[in-house]
Amino acid sequence: MTETLFLTSADVDDLAGPAEYVAAVRDAYRQVGEGAPAEPRTKLLNRDPPGMLTTYAALLPETGAMGGYTYSAGFGAGDAWFITPLFDTESGEPLAVLDGASMNPFKTGAAGATAVDALAREDATEVAVIGSGAQARGQLATTATVRDFEAVRVFSPTAEHREAFAEEFADRIDPEVTAVKSASEAVAGADVVITATNASDPVIDDADVEPGTHVTAMGQYHPKKNELPPELVARATYVPDIRERAAQDAGSFLAAVEVGLVDEDHVAADLGEVVAGGHPGRTSEEEITVFDSGGTGIETVAAAQMLYERASELGRGQTIDFAPASEALTGR
Repeated sequence: MTETLFLTSADVDDLAGPAEYVAAVRDAYRQVGEGAPAEPRTKLLNRDPPGMLTTYAALLPETGAMGGYTYSAGFGAGDAWFITPLFDTESGEPLAVLDGASMNPFKTGAAGATAVDALAREDATEVAVIGSGAQARGQLATTATVRDFEAVRVFSPTAEHREAFAEEFADRIDPEVTAVKSASEAVAGADVVITATNASDPVIDDADVEPGTHVTAMGQYHPKKNELPPELVARATYVPDIRERAAQDAGSFLAAVEVGLVDEDHVAADLGEVVAGGHPGRTSEEEITVFDSGGTGIETVAAAQMLYERASELGRGQTIDFAPASEALTGR
């Protein structure tokens, strides 16, 4: 038997700040860029009752941990549940099982922030955020740690939501956050554009995105969801989180392929390659870059290991016993 730590969302909620998530996730992508294995998501869907089961995984040898996410949605409940198993890379023993709810926006945001740090211009000062939910909040909280931004404009179709978003961040980050009345107003003059919505169609116009802009799109991990117009994907240096995912469920990329603007060779690199130095990423001030974030086991394992270590130091959580396969299969 081995003791495994079970951590609730409340156990880990206050263990790390946005910058610490970014540091852990950036290092994880470097490891993957240098050859550590990670796989795109596997998604199982059911029509009646309607529901979804999704998994994805990564192995980070330098971090010393492997695992990923398993999460469900639907089946009449109208909600989602995030479970993160974490294993030791040397012994294979289960280290922890985490409720991944509270870390989700920050670990996903940290992937976006890593991309901004790797791909946005060094002199980027203005940010546009399209969306005002938990994922948009996580993206901005983490992205604000990688550049000295001066202004943020947020647009969401519901005025109350965008205004609440701006009010929430007034005391959380240094740049001024302003709620605006349209996506075009938010994007105009922005150096970094973040889209974090559940939209099925483009939420920004290609013509509004100026040369030199970096775009992080994280709400398009479905073949039929395309937050970005195909024309924007076609004129950008396109970088997904995992290369293989682009042809699997990166909706905006697939939309651009469908209309004949790009083919699968349009993938410049994945984020790990850029962070590890295998691809230069941005090569000019006028270049448009796009990071397509669909969620991976890379940021999940990195964040979970960081939280597990801190919770262990503070004595948080409770232990549960796991039987090794040898015991379970032989009864000895």
